[in-house]
Amino acid sequence: MGSSAGSHTTSKNHMNQPAGMTNNKKKTKPRETRTMAAKNYLVLLVLLLTDLVRSSDSFERHRLLENGLGRTPPMGWNSWNYFHCGINEEIIRATTDAIVSTGLRDVGYEYVNIDDCWAELSRDNEGNLQARNSTFPSGIKALADYVHSKNLKFGIYSDAGYLTCQEQPGSLNHEDQDAKTFAAWGVDYLKYDNCHTDGSSPRIRYPIMRDALSAAGRPIFFSMCEWGQEDPATWASSVGNSWRTTGDIENKWESMISIADKNNAWAEHAAPGGWNDPDMLEIGNGGMSFQESRTHFSLWALMKAPLIIGCDVRNTVAQDLAILMNKEVIQINQDALGVQGRKVAGDGEQEVWGGPLSNGRFALLMLNRGSDPADITAEFAALGIPSNVSVMIRDVWKHQDLPGTGTYNSSITSRVESHDVAMYILTPV
Repeated sequence: MGSSAGSHTTSKNHMNQPAGMTNNKKKTKPRETRTMAAKNYLVLLVLLLTDLVRSSDSFERHRLLENGLGRTPPMGWNSWNYFHCGINEEIIRATTDAIVSTGLRDVGYEYVNIDDCWAELSRDNEGNLQARNSTFPSGIKALADYVHSKNLKFGIYSDAGYLTCQEQPGSLNHEDQDAKTFAAWGVDYLKYDNCHTDGSSPRIRYPIMRDALSAAGRPIFFSMCEWGQEDPATWASSVGNSWRTTGDIENKWESMISIADKNNAWAEHAAPGGWNDPDMLEIGNGGMSFQESRTHFSLWALMKAPLIIGCDVRNTVAQDLAILMNKEVIQINQDALGVQGRKVAGDGEQEVWGGPLSNGRFALLMLNRGSDPADITAEFAALGIPSNVSVMIRDVWKHQDLPGTGTYNSSITSRVESHDVAMYILTPV
């Protein structure tokens, strides 16, 4: 993707009055002074209370679940997108090994998460969840121990309903018991779905599991999966570490790009400790081209979405691994500032997305939704960069700095292929 540089393109202080000079202003009596001060205090108090009322909703939205987890978006793997219910302990162990041998662990992927279909269809005599003997005969704790032995973390799945989506026992009315079971097994991550409920609001059911996990004695990342039905971005930051903002992703361009648009609407609600979740990655599952997969990964990284791989990493081709293991794109996702990037310009086939990074830097993404290559121009002002500031531009897919370091101070134009992106880090100099 080529590119070209854009055009290069007091108040007065009152002195103390000299001694002996007459003040022509009417003198204020002490009682009047106290009365005026009281009135001023009341006015100030009213203004402060008004401001508090106006900001109370915003405060609630950004109040975070204080479990110390998710300071950056989680990275890992989940079984559902590729295997669905066809999982067993051999597949999970082999996947764990592949995450290590491919180098995925070394670039930040740390969670190995099993989704639905791991449990027996009934609880034991004491009401405990139990691993499905036909597919997980060694039990979940042994599997978690194996994952931990590889310096990885283990995740599991349950549901805020009577049954899970695939009709294994759910955790509704068993929250404390199940949370203690998960902790005893060594679980590090819980994906909590929303099927077969009692009809009550997720706002009622999900905090119960939050409290149960908090009391279970083990830090467990809480991934809420209520599909965005009640706009969880507006209320879930004090409940979970991430929350789904959309329905399930499908393995095709149209689904992926539509979900990105929906997730973009909630950008202001993401922050370290609580993230918008537009669902798992489909890269490596064959439904999208290389360019579309690169766009998928770039958008998810920019949006500070959880980077949860959904393919069979035992057999992932080098081209897809290269996307998933792009350290420079991952660094954008894991940036400590934790501000979700969003669409800042464009309402047709060509768009500009971006957002701030730590140390005064910015991430910039140019997206071509169209069926033909296109030249896309990004104005730095759309990112909030003053026109008198020059930047160094780093292409994170080509892994190179653009020529003319420090001479870009207005815009950049890049040629972007169909369904592809150009992605940069801008550093003021």
